[in-house]
Amino acid sequence: MKTYITKNINETRDWARNFAKTLHAPVTIALHGDLGVGKSEIARTIIQSLCGADTVVPSPTFTIVQSYESGGNKISHFDLYRVVDASELVEIGLVHAIQNDITLIEWPDIAKDFLPHDTLHVYISEFQDGRKIEIAD
Repeated sequence: MKTYITKNINETRDWARNFAKTLHAPVTIALHGDLGVGKSEIARTIIQSLCGADTVVPSPTFTIVQSYESGGNKISHFDLYRVVDASELVEIGLVHAIQNDITLIEWPDIAKDFLPHDTLHVYISEFQDGRKIEIAD
């Protein structure tokens, strides 16, 4: 497990920008953490790093998935907080995204049986005034 400590939101965004540089499709990133800890902010920064800083990145809380294009790569951003039945994951395109895209998944627990073995699990927690970010693969 790799651990990173960020002292504030700007350092967290810097971490996400650097992390984004390492991503190439297909790859799945499962973002774990409590409500309000920064999963959406990290996903937004990754997407903007890959697609351009002016890219509008709304939270997919209600749409469940948002898609983006960058240099021939598709980026799929899922928020599974409201999904109650794992069978819905096929209908919303999760399996296809995992096989083809840079796939960011917030609240990934319901998808555990769909995640590939090489999923990057990113655990985000509060730490002092910043965040602790741990990556397990």
